[in-house]
Amino acid sequence: MRDHNARRLELLDAATTVAWEQAGRQGLQQEMTPSFERAAGHLAVLRRITGNFREPVIWLVLAIVARGITEIVAFVLLDQDLIKHSQAEAGAGRELSVIYGRLGLQVPSPDQGQVKRPDNYVGRILAAIFSLGMYMFWWSYNQMDEPNKHFTSNWAQEDEPVRAVEAAS
Repeated sequence: MRDHNARRLELLDAATTVAWEQAGRQGLQQEMTPSFERAAGHLAVLRRITGNFREPVIWLVLAIVARGITEIVAFVLLDQDLIKHSQAEAGAGRELSVIYGRLGLQVPSPDQGQVKRPDNYVGRILAAIFSLGMYMFWWSYNQMDEPNKHFTSNWAQEDEPVRAVEAAS
């Protein structure tokens, strides 16, 4: 997830930089500044997430020492990271769609339905307790499956900004 975030940040940041340069060549920078500022705000969120401390080895050691509690904390933090990431990514993509559209290039806006919604943490914790920990297997599966679905949907979307950047250059 950490590597995906860094890669998406690099792609979106580069696409924004190329668009800013193209807007300058077309004399549209002043008019488009609000869109670029909104995109920069979304990219700032992605930068912050990239800098969050989520070292897998330390989480593994904590999981061995305090099995259930550590996993629950990790699952909640990972879910919240994915929510922030998908919201910021969608926001930046939406702004890039507007920016590139104004520059005469086509970049489809991301599907807002793919923005991750928060899990019901209380319900999941209660399910884990009442199932004597068996629900933790399902929750673990979800923690692997949801980011993988997110990554897969992003792969299809990544080609469009690359094509627009190539066309603008």
